[in-house]
Amino acid sequence: MKNLLLFISILFFLQACEERNIKVPKQRGYFRIDLPERSYKNFSEKDFPYTFNIPSYSNVVNDTDAGAEPYWINVDFPSMKATVHISYRKLNNNLDDVVEDAHFLAFKHEVRADAINTKEFHYDEKKVHGLLFDIKGDAASVMQFCVTDSTKNFVRGALYFNVPPNKDSLAPVVNYIREDIIEMISTFEWTK
Repeated sequence: MKNLLLFISILFFLQACEERNIKVPKQRGYFRIDLPERSYKNFSEKDFPYTFNIPSYSNVVNDTDAGAEPYWINVDFPSMKATVHISYRKLNNNLDDVVEDAHFLAFKHEVRADAINTKEFHYDEKKVHGLLFDIKGDAASVMQFCVTDSTKNFVRGALYFNVPPNKDSLAPVVNYIREDIIEMISTFEWTK
């Protein structure tokens, strides 16, 4: 009887030590994003009223939407599935109206945004003044800006991604492109 009890105890012990495959759900992860080495080139088109630096890993294409006006362009980042839409307006004593429109378009995203931080910038020697809207959260546009000379010209830019908004997965790319947009603004100049 003792031997049988000892045998059963050893059997249970060996059974407990057996390797088991326990199915545990995998945590959700994101693909690794390889960001290109940062370098810039000048965007300058004949007859355009503005010029600025763009990343060398981006492409500039004319805006072909039905409502597009002259000097509207898109700065595409194909490897990051992102586009900065640039629109231009000639001012006609309506600076307050177009600035209000820029605020309206930026703050349309506050429904999905965690926060919207604004930053003013002024480059008096180049007559370049404007605002940068840094939109935090799962908004469709995570960054917008406007640039003006306060009398004749106004440019507005908005960064959009061609993927569903997800602040966690897009964070590395947003942070990377944020520096590119700051470079665009800091090198912005009027040509006419």
